[in-house]
Amino acid sequence: MHSWIVALLFFLPAGVANATPVLANRIPLVNKWTTPMDFGLTWRHKRLLGSNKTWRGVFTGTILAGITGWLLFPLTGSGQSRPTVFGLSLLMGFGALLGDALESFIKRQRGVPAGHSWFPFDQIDYIIGGLIIISPFANISVAMMAVILVTFFVLHLLVAYVAYLTGLKDRPI
Repeated sequence: MHSWIVALLFFLPAGVANATPVLANRIPLVNKWTTPMDFGLTWRHKRLLGSNKTWRGVFTGTILAGITGWLLFPLTGSGQSRPTVFGLSLLMGFGALLGDALESFIKRQRGVPAGHSWFPFDQIDYIIGGLIIISPFANISVAMMAVILVTFFVLHLLVAYVAYLTGLKDRPI
């Protein structure tokens, strides 16, 4: 199997977690849950994360990451049990969302307005976060990490552009 297919199957739960908050914002009733992750707190007179980073996004993204891993289980040949893959997928999705939140904190402190792109960091934050949090539990070579980074960087750009064309996002990147 090509390394980019292995990368895609392995890391797709993190990619799903990263995309989920935008979609969850469109679901009636779920979109009413708008509690920001930073609870409105500030540091140096700037919001820690901003209003776009919500607990709704963390919860729905993490759960959908786990479900994605559970559904992909037959294709992975990982040698792990399905519950283990579900748990690791939850963890990877949560790590992806934490990476995104950390990057958002840095953006706020640097004065980058909410919703504006900070290329290429907006495209790789979730990848780095997901890889860091899953690394203690998965034997991932540096070469595979590089394949994951390139694969999901390109995939992120494509998905973001489609989301822009369909009206899910205000900007193409």
